[in-house]
Amino acid sequence: MKIKTAAVAVALVLLSVLGPPRQARAEATELRVAEQFGIAYLPFLVMRQEKLIEKHAAQQGLQGVKVNWVKFGGGAPMNEALISGSLDFAAAGTPVFLSLWNKTQGANDVKVAAGLNNIPVFLNTANPKVRTIRDFTDGDKIALPAVKVSLQAMILQMAAAREWGPANATRLDRLTVSMKHPDAMVALLSGKSEINSHFTGPPFMFQELTHPGVHTVLNSADLLGAHNFNVVYTSERFRSANPKLYKAYVDALDESMRIINSDKAAATRLYMKLVPSGNESFDDMYKIVSNPSVEFTTVPRGLKKFADFMAGTGALQRKAGSWRDFCFPEAAAKEGS
Repeated sequence: MKIKTAAVAVALVLLSVLGPPRQARAEATELRVAEQFGIAYLPFLVMRQEKLIEKHAAQQGLQGVKVNWVKFGGGAPMNEALISGSLDFAAAGTPVFLSLWNKTQGANDVKVAAGLNNIPVFLNTANPKVRTIRDFTDGDKIALPAVKVSLQAMILQMAAAREWGPANATRLDRLTVSMKHPDAMVALLSGKSEINSHFTGPPFMFQELTHPGVHTVLNSADLLGAHNFNVVYTSERFRSANPKLYKAYVDALDESMRIINSDKAAATRLYMKLVPSGNESFDDMYKIVSNPSVEFTTVPRGLKKFADFMAGTGALQRKAGSWRDFCFPEAAAKEGS
């Protein structure tokens, strides 16, 4: 009896010192997600308006999750935020994702959680002398989201490599200027800026073409076929620590796609309500949302084409055998490329 009493006393002392047994670590109660400018991010507007992340989090047993939407003008600061731990989900062009994937491994490894859309990008110009990329001279300036690393910058290099050979992939880089899409469109259409060309995405590329004198020099679909304009990605560390919250985000994104594709007129009205331009009519914007080349889908597309090109230029040192190597299992299970 004395031995048992002593054992109990020791146990009580240890409990008072160490505290009760640790429970399993709770998932985050706040989700920080990125978005950028343009109609390509329409799924995010639907997610935010309908509170789809909060809805699916509750279905996973996570009550009261706070979702913070953070708007970025380009991929570089977004990648920095993701790696620093101040952002949970990023959404950017495939080359921006790949440049970060190339630098991360282990717990910090980033992978694609989903595609966001399949949309080509247009290089538009107001210079009547420029009909192909061969016609650009030092007197031209091409605005794009981020010099050298954005989706548009990489496609411009791919086009240059096809035109002049791989050794000349960066031939047109000297003409490029980093600028947010809305600002670049204003500069292009003003006729008063050194910016006379803009490598952009929807809706800006379509809006620019409604103005006299603006025409398309390069359509990325002609170069690459179907490809994601944006992909959504996060870190292995976040996914492992927050499996339910991760699933809630992916499920919410899937639902937003179903909502958009089931009623594109309603999706257009939502976009115009939340992102008023003051110039575009409903009919003009609906033509963009319902354009056959604008596809809202979570299927990853074109990852391998970008990765192969970047590996060929030395921009990627990390090896991948398949496009699925860039994806978390949920995305890898889709019929992507």
